[in-house]
Amino acid sequence: MEIYSLTKSIPMTKGQHFLITGASSGIGRIAAQRLERAGHRLTLICRSQERAREALEWVAPQTTVLLADLADLASVDQLCSIVQSRAEPLDGLVLNAGLQYAGYKQPRWSPQGFELTVAVNHLAHQLLLMRLLPMLLQSTSPRLVITASEVHNPASGGGRVGRPASLGDLSGLDSTTSAPMLDGNSRFDADKAYKDSKLCNMLMGLHTANLHPELPVISWSPGLVIPRASGGFFRESRRANPLGQALFGFVARDLLRITESVDNAGERLVQLVLEHGDSGFRYWSNTLVKPGLHRFEQTEPSAEASDSLKAERLWTLSQERIESVLNS
Repeated sequence: MEIYSLTKSIPMTKGQHFLITGASSGIGRIAAQRLERAGHRLTLICRSQERAREALEWVAPQTTVLLADLADLASVDQLCSIVQSRAEPLDGLVLNAGLQYAGYKQPRWSPQGFELTVAVNHLAHQLLLMRLLPMLLQSTSPRLVITASEVHNPASGGGRVGRPASLGDLSGLDSTTSAPMLDGNSRFDADKAYKDSKLCNMLMGLHTANLHPELPVISWSPGLVIPRASGGFFRESRRANPLGQALFGFVARDLLRITESVDNAGERLVQLVLEHGDSGFRYWSNTLVKPGLHRFEQTEPSAEASDSLKAERLWTLSQERIESVLNS
């Protein structure tokens, strides 16, 4: 059961073109399939040949599948060049891909030397924005949708579990030597690294909206989604702790009923992509009301996620680091 309060939803004209990351499984795949059925053209980004082959088995003829490893900024940069060379109008960017590897004790690193969570969840998506935003702004009805999480907020249910999200002074990014945590001081914590990356998603959306007030920018939280399948978002955490993750999923999904289904979360994403709303930055959260019941509504981000100065500093530091590694 669910409560949905997006009252201003008006379907877009058919034939819009959306680029989606994280569309080969989970929420992104559900959203992509429903957008296809509604007659829209999609460009889906897959991280491997295997994922691309799997996607080609279910995508519609009008859908384009491109390869890019979001952990590798050089690969993302090449992807952007390909998208730009195709010169197709772009009506929406749906930045949905995400990585979490809670359970690992040591940080993992991207090819450019960034902690893997921030590389995939934040830096790759900022690079996509840096390169493709001019194309998006040429649309008559542009839209930017970013999949964040309630865990960006230390006061939320998920945000209160474990160490809270906080970027500190961003000294972990303001350095030629990458630190395992963005605040530069904390010992590595994979769960906190994920929370921090979702805070980055919120701040990136806020800064983009501040730069382009005419652009509708939506960051959103789908709620806790734990599918029964072995792949998808929790695949890395399952490898680190298969028994613990299986138990967690069973308790949260089947006993406490505090999770959201993949289908419902995918439908929420579709509604945000197709909704004609106000310009500027908004945050939507699929909040648990009681076991088995979620309310999807516009709400306020955390105080840190609402800090425009921090949002600008995060963007500037990220851009400097991205350009430095790509130009080296």
